[in-house]
Amino acid sequence: MLCAGAHDVVLWARDPALSLAINRDRRNPRYLTSFELPPRMRATSDLEEAVAGRPLVICSVPSHGVRQVAAAAASHFAPGAILVSTVKGIETESGLTMHQVLEQVLGGEHAPRVVCLSGPSFAREIAAGKPTVVTVAAKDEADAKVVQKTLSCPTLRCYSNPDVVGVELGGALKNVIAIAVGISDGLELGQNARAALMTRGLAEITRLGVRLGASPLTFLGLAGVGDLILTCTGDLSRNRSVGLELGRGRKLTDILAGMKEVAEGVRTTRAACTLAHRVGVELPIAFMVREVLEDDLAPRDAVDRLMTRELKSESH
Repeated sequence: MLCAGAHDVVLWARDPALSLAINRDRRNPRYLTSFELPPRMRATSDLEEAVAGRPLVICSVPSHGVRQVAAAAASHFAPGAILVSTVKGIETESGLTMHQVLEQVLGGEHAPRVVCLSGPSFAREIAAGKPTVVTVAAKDEADAKVVQKTLSCPTLRCYSNPDVVGVELGGALKNVIAIAVGISDGLELGQNARAALMTRGLAEITRLGVRLGASPLTFLGLAGVGDLILTCTGDLSRNRSVGLELGRGRKLTDILAGMKEVAEGVRTTRAACTLAHRVGVELPIAFMVREVLEDDLAPRDAVDRLMTRELKSESH
């Protein structure tokens, strides 16, 4: 999308062989292999070369690598550079969201200029030029508008949002619920169960988000219910796929061993449960998903526990 907007784009790849292959063949040999990459985009395995002097840096590494990569890149950022995080996760050890991790690592003038991009967006559909709508959140509205204007094009529309906490938590926690929905679908529990998990899952996401200072309205938007619907129902969803295989009886280690890409919901589930315990918020679905992931509870037994919990008001 950035290349289509005539921007000078450099892609950083950790593996030198991967960056060489991209520059030589104009294709990524590992991900979205059927798409030809624009001639104006080049790849490098040199992090300094990738970020130095750039007014806009987009961080799309897996959540468990954000702290390390950001620390290595920080000294090379140009004065006034804006950093956009597309990472959807929570740091397991600290319970910090990705923008909090980046602020902590970057410090100084760059910390306030972290912008978060989230919303219902499968990379394959964006690459294919199919219409996609996302949200960009920043503490400074001016930074959000810069990113909004830079990224938006006829097939990618960006909305701005001042609720950084809500946008990040919505993007991270929907992956947990997608695993739950996948488990349900893998057990062939039907459409009613899927709808119930998505609805009560949204209630859990909102409950934790509001406790941490987010606006409840954010979870009715693109980074909330929008991303939740896509990730829980889309065939391209990695997290739903993990749940499907768990529901069909496969072990988590075997499922993950066969995946090329990261299913962020696996790590996020543990981090979200730890965070919820810390702030005193109840997340029944997330807690059950964690027990299934840790092989402490069979998927079918998790369903039975959820269905036989103490009866409560829907607004509880």
